[in-house]
Amino acid sequence: MKRFGLGIIAAFATAWAGTASAETIRVALGTQDTTINCATGGLIVRELKLLEKYLPRDGKYKDVTYDIQWKNFTSGAPLTNEMVAGKLDFGAMADFPGSLNGVAFQKAGRRSLFITTLSGSTKGSGNGIVVPTSSPAQSIADLKGKTISVPFASTSHGMLLRAIKAQGWNPETDVNIVTQAPEVAGPALQTNKIEAHADFVPFAELFPWRGFARKIFDGSQADAPTFHGALVDAEYAEKYPEIVQAYLSASIEADRLFAAEPEKYSELIAKVTGIEAEVNYLFHGPLGLQTRGLTWKPEYRQAVQTSIDTLKLLKRADGDLDIDKFVTDKYIRAAFVKAGRDYDTELKDYAQLALKAKDALTGAEITDVSRVAQIWVKDEPLVRHYASPENALKALATQEKDGKNARVVYAQDRESGIKLFAQQAWFVRAANGELGAFLSRGAAEKWAAAKGGQVVDFAGAREAVVVSR
Repeated sequence: MKRFGLGIIAAFATAWAGTASAETIRVALGTQDTTINCATGGLIVRELKLLEKYLPRDGKYKDVTYDIQWKNFTSGAPLTNEMVAGKLDFGAMADFPGSLNGVAFQKAGRRSLFITTLSGSTKGSGNGIVVPTSSPAQSIADLKGKTISVPFASTSHGMLLRAIKAQGWNPETDVNIVTQAPEVAGPALQTNKIEAHADFVPFAELFPWRGFARKIFDGSQADAPTFHGALVDAEYAEKYPEIVQAYLSASIEADRLFAAEPEKYSELIAKVTGIEAEVNYLFHGPLGLQTRGLTWKPEYRQAVQTSIDTLKLLKRADGDLDIDKFVTDKYIRAAFVKAGRDYDTELKDYAQLALKAKDALTGAEITDVSRVAQIWVKDEPLVRHYASPENALKALATQEKDGKNARVVYAQDRESGIKLFAQQAWFVRAANGELGAFLSRGAAEKWAAAKGGQVVDFAGAREAVVVSR
């Protein structure tokens, strides 16, 4: 009996010890669903449960239970507040608020790490300035003396300050800059309560798409590289490097899936956020406004440094944030190795998501993408591609005769190559009938003056193509 009792006690002790050693690890992630550039590090990972797929479950993680927590934010500042407060381990945000995240951690005597980019533009596209549709303003030069709202401490705030500097203006006297979140700016634009609004992804495109604003300035005109990426609490990363790598592996897969089926995942983002699929595809489809990628290109590192410098200018940062310690490619490189991808090769690749398609009108392979146009026909799952605006507009006329309506028509800017909503673009019609698309009327007029041609809006471009048939 005595021996049997000791055996029971020993067995109980062993079982208790095993239970006591089992660990619950929190994986708390802050994302910005409506900031669609964060999708491959947030929404898509969450909706497809990709993080669960990659979390480690062997070695020291063999008996671990994961407590996965997702929390959505509309901007980076409140997300940072919760990271610093220890309520979140990961966060997805842009270069400017991301730098503010590093500063906030430093002020708290701690560190965060910028571990990857997710999507961005080395040219600066994504940020932009819009005006009410009835505004006479056609470019930023028309905004001197006007009130411009912007979400303070955002990446678009940094773009606006750089754009104003490029005009040779004093931001404190030549314009009136006020803080305004996008959800407030939308109604203000509709009621003409503000004269202009600067914002980040996707609002400089979303507001025009919804019909109450016009985009007059693209961040690429300020030559201000911008991106969205992911950060992690440094202490957490040092304790659980395998979990950080798992998160990045999930982001790599989300990126791959989006590239393979951009229409499908544009629709998923729309379903979750209410941001229309046509806007999502503008950013993430082939030749999109921004390029998804998870490598730390020099331009993105410079964007972080510029953000840090701007924070000092705004007196939001007291000391120096060491970018070489703040930005790290340690974890993303490991994730690339695990995915069988070459980080250094992709680091050198600056191309937009490639378009490999045949012209839906002629059937010929599209080899020159400089004048590509696209139509997403209502009730069709895939976007149709065309080698030129002329072919797209000819096809559009035929489709409408057949009772098929276009959800959206896209065109590539003739100079910068950025994707545009064709319905809101300006065109130059050359003597031979060739059409070139432009973001602004001023850019189109400049091109026409230099190379010849007639400046027309979308309706004029359509009419010109119909007449020439």
